Amino acid sequence: MAIIQQTDGTYLVRYQKRHTLTREMIGFTRTNIIKGDKKLKITTKADAQRVERELIAAAHEKIKAAVIPKWSQVLLEYYSTFSTSDLTNKTMYNRKITLDAHTQLLSDRYINEITTQDIYEVLNTRFKNLSEATRKSFIKCIRYVFTFALEKGYVLRNPTPLIKFKANEKIKSVLNEQQIEILLQRAHETDCEWHPHWAMALFTGMRNGELFALEWQNVDLEKRMIYVKSSWTKQDGYKDTKSGDDRVIEIPNPLLPVLYDLKAQSDGSTFVLPRVHGWDQGDQARYLRLFLQAQSEQLPAVRFHDLRASWATLLLSKGVAPSKVMAQGGWRNMQTMMIYMRKAGIDIKDSTNVLDHIKLQSQKNAEIVDLNDHRM
Repeated sequence: MAIIQQTDGTYLVRYQKRHTLTREMIGFTRTNIIKGDKKLKITTKADAQRVERELIAAAHEKIKAAVIPKWSQVLLEYYSTFSTSDLTNKTMYNRKITLDAHTQLLSDRYINEITTQDIYEVLNTRFKNLSEATRKSFIKCIRYVFTFALEKGYVLRNPTPLIKFKANEKIKSVLNEQQIEILLQRAHETDCEWHPHWAMALFTGMRNGELFALEWQNVDLEKRMIYVKSSWTKQDGYKDTKSGDDRVIEIPNPLLPVLYDLKAQSDGSTFVLPRVHGWDQGDQARYLRLFLQAQSEQLPAVRFHDLRASWATLLLSKGVAPSKVMAQGGWRNMQTMMIYMRKAGIDIKDSTNVLDHIKLQSQKNAEIVDLNDHRM
C-alpha cells in the first residue's frame, strides 16, 4: 500500500494484497481520477487517499470473488448436482422453478453475506399472501442450497431460519353422496369422455397419477380387487406410488359395470382408463371444473384431487373404520386422516349423547322438552 508523490507533483497510488488461500498477489495502480468523461491527474493528497480507499475495496472484492461465489453462481452449481442425485424430475423441476422465480433479489449477493433476515425479507415479500405449505416449500428449497454451500465451504453456517409452520388443517372441498350421484349421472347422460375417470376416482380414492398408470393386469374383477403398484407424472413418467408402497383397494359393486365396459372397449390396451385429450398434460382439473360449471345443479367447484377426498369422507361418514380408509387410500399417518374425519364428523359423532337426560324448557311455549324425543 503506497501513495507516491512524483517529480511533477502528481500522485501515484498503489495497493497490493496476497490472496490468503491461493497466495496470488492481487494489485492495482492508478495515477489519475475520473471526473465525468475526463481522466485527470491526481494532484492532491486528499484525492490520493480517496483513490487508495477505492483500490483497497477493489482488491478485497476481487479476492472475495475468487473464493466466494454469488448466489446466482451457487444456484448453477447446485443445479448441476441434480444429474447425479436420486431426486425425481418433478422434484428437481419444482425446486428450480421456485428458486429461480423467488430469489432474484439475492442474485448479486455473495453467498456468505446473505443473512437470516434477508431470507425472511424474501419470504415475507414474495410469499406474504400464499399458503403455509407454499411458504414451507420455499424455505426447504433455500435450506437445500445453503446445505450445499456449507459442504462446498462457501459459508460457515446455514442462515436459513428454522420456522415452524402451522399444520394445514383446512378441510378440502368435497362432494357429498347426492352430488356424486348427480355428477356421474350427468356425465353418463352427456356421454362425457371423462365419466369413467371420475367414477374411478370417486369409487376408489386413487390419485390422478395412479389412475393414469393403472393396467388391467393389476385389476381382478372376480375378486373385486385393484392392486395399486405404480404412478405417473408428466416430468418423471411411470414410477412408484407416492408413498413408495403397493396397496390393495376393494372395488365397490357400483363400479363393476364401468370396469366391465372399459374392459370390453379396451381394444387390447394394457391401460384401464382411456387416454382422453389433455390428461397427459395435466388438464384433468380444468375439464372437471368446466363440466361442473355447465351443470344447472349447484355443484361445488372441486379439483380432480378432491374426488379422492370425497371418497374418503363418504366412506368415513358411512362408518368405515379409519384404518381401512387409510390402508386403501395410501395415507401413512393419522394426522392426514384426521382432516377427512373432521369433515365427515367422525371425531365428534355421538359426543353429545351424555346430555340426553337433561330436560330443556322450550323458549317458544315454555314446555319441558325431553331431548330423547327430539333426536335428529
